Amino acid sequence: MSKWQFTKGLHDLGRGCYAYLQPDGGWGWSNAGLIVDGDANLLVDTLFDVPLTREMLDTMRDAVPASKTIKTLVNTHANGDHTFGNQLVKDAEIIATKSTAEEMLDRPPSVLAELVRDRAKIGEGAQFLYEMMGKNFQFEDIVYTMPNRTFEDRLSLHVGGKRVELLHVGPAHTRGDTLVYVPDDKIVFAGDVMFVGGHPVIWAGPVGNWIKACDTILDWDVDIVVPGHGPITDKAGVRHFKGYLEYIEREARQRYDAGLNYYDAACEIALDPYSDWIDSERLVINVANLYREFGAPETPLGPQLWKDMARFHREGRCNCGRNHTS
Repeated sequence: MSKWQFTKGLHDLGRGCYAYLQPDGGWGWSNAGLIVDGDANLLVDTLFDVPLTREMLDTMRDAVPASKTIKTLVNTHANGDHTFGNQLVKDAEIIATKSTAEEMLDRPPSVLAELVRDRAKIGEGAQFLYEMMGKNFQFEDIVYTMPNRTFEDRLSLHVGGKRVELLHVGPAHTRGDTLVYVPDDKIVFAGDVMFVGGHPVIWAGPVGNWIKACDTILDWDVDIVVPGHGPITDKAGVRHFKGYLEYIEREARQRYDAGLNYYDAACEIALDPYSDWIDSERLVINVANLYREFGAPETPLGPQLWKDMARFHREGRCNCGRNHTS
């Protein structure tokens, strides 16, 4: 949407709602949100490390006096770029789905810190992870701060007189994805249910749930959609992103049925419809997880997929316009 430029910092969406954006929206550069009414407030997600989260909170407090003490935090999902800064609002009520809280325990910041420290010993996949994320963020000494309130399917909150609806739409991107909907303001903070201008990552799936989550947003009375990564958008952006999910599912299925392995399938799928999207190496992960959905018995997880993404770059298959070393 042209009204809001994709620039770093706090963007006033009107009526006490704000988006905090981090270009370029690639690996680890996530967005957050703020909802304020009177003295009440709700923060949507923290950032990937403590310095970035502190900078964000300082920006919010300078611009919005009611945010000086964050009273409620919602973590939309378990990924560290939406949770690792939680310690700076440890006295708040921190809300997430039960699935998100469980998944957070599986991916503590110490794991990333160790990978960054030991990348030379671990190999190509860890080095590629470092190039994507590790060199940009500080994972050491994070005090991982967990949610202190969980819910299963949906939860209604009030921020002052403003109604906020939390809807669990996972598993999709992760096991516990949550949409944060402010119906009277026609705004949804989508977390990583929405990527704009970049390839998403199917960490969990099934992709059908993710498509249904897009349909949920499209069914709501919504004018503004704040994605987990990328610029602010609207329903047209949601439809375009939904089309990507449907496209890669269809293309991957054709190649699975033809007997191609997941890496060759990822290399063969044309990226032309999304040639201006960054992080196209994620197609490797997405196709691998789709193959697992289709019934492939030995599709790898974790380190092998990072190695395959490094290979995707090394072979010049990434069309994202950014050259990462591996």
